[in-house]
Amino acid sequence: MSDRPLHLLPNLGPKTAAWLRKVGIASEGELRAVGAAAAYRRLKHWNPHRASLLALWALHGALHDIPWNCIDDDTKARLLQDAGVTAKHKPNV
Repeated sequence: MSDRPLHLLPNLGPKTAAWLRKVGIASEGELRAVGAAAAYRRLKHWNPHRASLLALWALHGALHDIPWNCIDDDTKARLLQDAGVTAKHKPNV
């Protein structure tokens, strides 16, 4: 398994990588161990106003080597459920 620096993963740049480090995720391996939904929950807890659903899509895409905007609706629905995002709390992206 590769353990690239976070900012080299697809969809993640230096700013998102810095945010992930702030919530205790410093490498690709750590992100894989935590998973996209749990990483998103950490980001949302750390800074609810900065972490949008785009972060959730980007994290999933980074782990699956796909562009965030190619994630299908069924996968997005599963990610929302896994992240604990309810319709009441679902922010617009």
